[in-house]
Amino acid sequence: MASLSFNAFLMNRKTLNENLLIGILTLGVFGIINTEMGVVGIIPQIAERFGVSVSAAGWCVSVFALVVAAAAPILPLLFSGVNRRRMMLAALFLFALSNLIAAVTDSFAVLLASRALPALLHPVYVAMAFTLAAEASKDDPSRGIARVFVGVSAGMVLGVPMTTFVTTHVFYEAAMGIFGLINTAVLAATFLLVPDMPAKRLNPWHQLRVLKRPTLWLGVAAFTCINGAMFGFFSFMSDFLHQVGGLTFDAVGTVLLAYGIANIAGNMLGGRVFGRCRKLFTRVGPAVMFALYALLYAFGTNPTAAVLLVVLLGVSAGAINISGQYMISSAAREAPDFSNGLFLTAANFGTAAGTFFCGLFIDWIDSRAALFATGLLLIAAVLFSYARTVKGGADYVPVKRATPA
Repeated sequence: MASLSFNAFLMNRKTLNENLLIGILTLGVFGIINTEMGVVGIIPQIAERFGVSVSAAGWCVSVFALVVAAAAPILPLLFSGVNRRRMMLAALFLFALSNLIAAVTDSFAVLLASRALPALLHPVYVAMAFTLAAEASKDDPSRGIARVFVGVSAGMVLGVPMTTFVTTHVFYEAAMGIFGLINTAVLAATFLLVPDMPAKRLNPWHQLRVLKRPTLWLGVAAFTCINGAMFGFFSFMSDFLHQVGGLTFDAVGTVLLAYGIANIAGNMLGGRVFGRCRKLFTRVGPAVMFALYALLYAFGTNPTAAVLLVVLLGVSAGAINISGQYMISSAAREAPDFSNGLFLTAANFGTAAGTFFCGLFIDWIDSRAALFATGLLLIAAVLFSYARTVKGGADYVPVKRATPA
């Protein structure tokens, strides 16, 4: 396939290629996030297969998240000048290879290594996907970003029940094989359909100057609290629905699936609405979530009310992701890959801290008390979000495409 610049690629076949590129990026992100989060539901099976404790098997999740959190601010910055297509191919190949190793190895140490190595390129691919989606959607960057978030949501929420089902009803190797198959399919599509996309190499120190901006740190703090609230409670949602809502485990699985579908619907809704009212969306989003969690605390003992509120929370969680990405990226428009890396760090750190915080309240009081931790995080998010919009306004200026050096 002839090598084309990204500008010529869009100019020659604008509508088809914009949709095709964003579609490939969305599927790529789905495969990567699915690899990261899918093992959450099969930790007991991993412990049994490799002869380790359940807590040790939990490192399959932790080591991935820790590597992503550490690499996210650094590696997207270092690789910002590498040809985008080559970077996409390298990341997808590494993920496909790691899934193959995870499927065939009998060594738990090798399994952990197969989890840690692809995690290094996770933030590079995902940060780049957000950047390219924003650039491809010239009329409204938030729509392209929202479509990529569909891959994030599907990987995070739908990947878990899918992997659990396959491992339970087929076998562990099949689940790892599905991860690898998805990544290999996207790798092939990227190789065949995506043209060369040269990137201008930016001075890393120039990009790091954005760290001086209070608006950037306010955005990072706001989204860390938002994601901490969302995924902190999500980690214990099944326990809440069973212990407080009185649902059976089969019913809980169905509700979690409904939450995932609602999350994807929220991504799409946010992409359509956010561009028209960014400031209102950014300020009001955390407050709306706070109200829904408060209602869940008040009426969560009623199964019908609990299910309805969880679905509404899924929609709101999907919709608010776009404002979190905006609060961070719009404060550093000249360093899009670096700012998207910071977004991923905020997301991963928020998830880890929120889960720990909610767990503390559960240990101190009961399952229902996880919502106290969620409420405190969202109060902080409201304050940070309001301060961010006051400091920086809310008018998005699209990032100009870099011309190859």
